[in-house]
Amino acid sequence: MTYIPTTDAERQEMLQVIGVERVEDLFHDVPEPYRFPPLNLPRPISEAEILAELHAMADMNVDLNHAACFLGAGAYNHFVPSVVDMIISRSEFYTSYTPYQPEVSQGVLQALFEYQSMICALTEMDVANSSHYDGATATAEAVIMALNVHHRRRRRVILSPTVHPMYRETVHTYTQGMGLTLVGEDTPRHDLKALAQLVDDQTACVVVQNPDFLGRMFSPSEMQALADTVHAHGALFVVVVDPISLGLMVPPGRYSADIVVGEGQSLGSNPNFGGPYLGIFAFRREYLRRSSGRLVGETVDKEGRRGYVITLSTREQHIRRAKATSNICTNEALVAIAASVYLALMGKHGLRTVAELCYHKAHYAAQRITELEGFHVLSTWPFFKEFVVQCPAPVEDINRYLLDEWGIIGGYDLSQDYPDLNQCMLLCVTEMNTREEIDDLVNALEEIANGALEAPPGGLTLSQR
Repeated sequence: MTYIPTTDAERQEMLQVIGVERVEDLFHDVPEPYRFPPLNLPRPISEAEILAELHAMADMNVDLNHAACFLGAGAYNHFVPSVVDMIISRSEFYTSYTPYQPEVSQGVLQALFEYQSMICALTEMDVANSSHYDGATATAEAVIMALNVHHRRRRRVILSPTVHPMYRETVHTYTQGMGLTLVGEDTPRHDLKALAQLVDDQTACVVVQNPDFLGRMFSPSEMQALADTVHAHGALFVVVVDPISLGLMVPPGRYSADIVVGEGQSLGSNPNFGGPYLGIFAFRREYLRRSSGRLVGETVDKEGRRGYVITLSTREQHIRRAKATSNICTNEALVAIAASVYLALMGKHGLRTVAELCYHKAHYAAQRITELEGFHVLSTWPFFKEFVVQCPAPVEDINRYLLDEWGIIGGYDLSQDYPDLNQCMLLCVTEMNTREEIDDLVNALEEIANGALEAPPGGLTLSQR
């Protein structure tokens, strides 16, 4: 029986108020032959039959529980302890949205405060907010923050060409119409000295990713040299990070980063078809008043007991729009809490173990691939968990073969973002990839090197179909 919350008398009263007699009169502007067309629905079926059909449809998908995955490029398959989902599924976390009333939101506020504290410890920065939408929007917000620090007087932004292409695109989208000059994307890849030469007294910030989109790890001394040049001109140094890498690498706070951003999906969240994700955002204390997003602070109540509150709110729904630091009106609190649970569970030793597994497994895979005819690893050592492979055939064809014949999800086609990297694949290896999976990948690529993509005489190759 359909539930209708209004009675017949109430519906009739509403119709009288708006001046019509019947519900059908509300559709008088629609020609009568088209008002109530037959839907031609299939026969009714039971709930059990519907579920069986949905399960059959779902089984047609390729998921990471049933396929080895070597695809990264910003979304990563890392292990998520079961307790993460158990905790964030508690109703007080799962259903809460805006903890503006601290007297009834202490649990959520404390969890977010712990998240901020752990991000500060991970990056060695002074302050972290309780998240942005994702890594791309966090990067764009870092650029806006740098502009605000300079009171919009500096209008030049330098973007490294190996910052994630979607992050750079988001920066362009955020800043269009602001009269900015964005440079650096056409400089040689991995060349920090070329970026340093672009810095001048009109530069608001320089944005670099480490490890970069192609997996290359820059040394602390390389990053410090660039930071020194940036600061000599009074600009801000923005570093995009993979938080998992910070279990192994020197944190950006040690080489003088001013703002640190990144994608936090790898901290306790699955790839999830692209979201919801988590924008990490940390910065130095002197820029606190220029920060965007939500900040949770620790305080004491009138009885001296410790408590948590949203503090220093400078978002547009709290103050006048013209004075707001950002017009972002929400964040990813639940994903931030998942990251907090993940980091607490892993601890610094666990996070280091994950990072080391990613590093060594990726280098093992790269070493095996260098032994194959026709495949060339273009990445310069050291890299973290991603590296570039030049292939003897189009990446699309190789990925189709890997999936159809081996049940392997292949790498990212770099020609989509770097036209000169035609037939180049970005492969990603995490702690989730076993040695057997890596060896299977190498064996599959060896088949391709031996002509597996070639059709029988008179047939078509995959790329010709």
